[in-house]
Parts: sequence; C-alpha cells; structure tokens
Amino acid sequence: MRILNPPAVPSLMLIIALVMSGCAVNDDPTKDWSAERFYTEGKAALDTKDYTTAIKNFETLDARYPYGAYAEQAQLETAYAYYKDDEPESAIAAADRFIRLHPTHPHVDYAYYLKGLANFNEQNGIFDKIRGKEDLSDRDPKAAREAFNAFHELVTQFPKSAYASDAAQRMHHLVNTLAKYEIHVAEYYYMRGAYVAAANRGQYVVEHYQQTPLLEDALGIEAKSYKMMGMNKLAEDAIRVLKENFPHSTYLSELQTLSVKK
Repeated sequence: MRILNPPAVPSLMLIIALVMSGCAVNDDPTKDWSAERFYTEGKAALDTKDYTTAIKNFETLDARYPYGAYAEQAQLETAYAYYKDDEPESAIAAADRFIRLHPTHPHVDYAYYLKGLANFNEQNGIFDKIRGKEDLSDRDPKAAREAFNAFHELVTQFPKSAYASDAAQRMHHLVNTLAKYEIHVAEYYYMRGAYVAAANRGQYVVEHYQQTPLLEDALGIEAKSYKMMGMNKLAEDAIRVLKENFPHSTYLSELQTLSVKK
C-alpha cells in the first residue's frame, strides 16, 4: 500500500506575515479616500505648513487618480510644497513635469514662475563666494541662468500673467548678477596672465549684458587684455567704444600707462 505524504502545513512565520500584510492594507486610513479628499487634506496640510504631509497627499492622489482636475492641481501644488519645504531640485522637477504634461493649462504660467523662484533662491548662495580668492574658472552659475530662462519664458509667453511683473524684476537682478560673475572671472584670468580667456569673458558681457553697469568693466578688461597680447587693432576698437560710452573711465588712464611685459 502506498503511503500518501501529509499535506504541507504553512509555517508559523508565513502565517504571521500574511496576517500582518493583510492588517497593513486594512489599516491604511486613506484606502477609501477620493481624489477630492486627498486634495482637501493636502491643502489643509499646506495651510499649517506641514509640507511633508501635503506632498504625501498630493503625490498619492496623483498616483491613485492620475487623470482629472484634482490630479492636475495636485501636481502643481506638489511643486509649490517642495519649494516651500526648501527642496529646490524637487520643486523644479515637479514644475518641469507639470509644464511637460500640461503646456496649455490655465495655470502653467505659475509653474514657470515656481521653477524660476526655486532656481533663483538656489543661486543666491553661489555669488556670495565670488568675492573670495578661490579659482572661479570652473564655477558655472547654472541655477541663475535656469532662473532667468524660466522667468523669460513666463514674461514672453504670458505677458499678462499676474507673475510677469515680479519675474521681470528678478530677471533684471539676474542679468546684473550674471554679468558680475563674468567680470570677476575675467579679472581672475587677467591677473593670472590668461589674456585670451579674460578678453573672451569681457566680450561676452559686451554682447549679452549691454544694459548692466558692468559694461565699463567689460570693455576695460577687454581692452587691457588685447593690449597685453599685442593685438593693437582690437585694443583700439575696445578703447574707442569705452571712450564713447564712458569718457571719464579710469580704465582709459590705466590703458595709457599699460606696458606689455616682455
């Protein structure tokens, strides 16, 4: 007679794991929440500055109910919550996603504005260091440029936006900041005898930031660099433009006494 093997008995650990996993699902207080409930709870968390909870509710809403007005608004609110929670990279990523998914949304201008703000705040600390003596040649103010580009998109595409005026003012500040960075780097190169690089930085400011007060410095550094390289024609052109725009510039007297090192 063949003896049948007894049926396998589930291990105690397996039973406990199954029970616990079932309890975890059943204990989820949000399992029956609607999209509206998630959004309402997320907004309430925002109002109390509980950004972590707000982000969790908005992102869960987006995952469970990815279509519809609530999901779209939750995506935008997520970008705002990350911005307020001082997480600029996540705020920028969320704003970019909203812009990509909803390019014609009535509030897409706000997504551009948030993207600009997040980059704008991120770049603020960078330029506190440019007065130091460290090598600046490998520092790229990417955040400032990204902020400028986002604000420029907003002002260009949505000139009547409620955020356009503030964006334009921030753009003006960013232009001066970026020009200042270029001048500091140009001076760094000039002091170390890298005259080609110094002249190129000065020329970049002349071409891209003509409305800044730093145009005088750009022309002066450019003229000095060309003169030090013995490129007299280019030096004379830069000096002529400098005289026309800044007739009392101290660079003019400096250039008269500047001698090329042998």
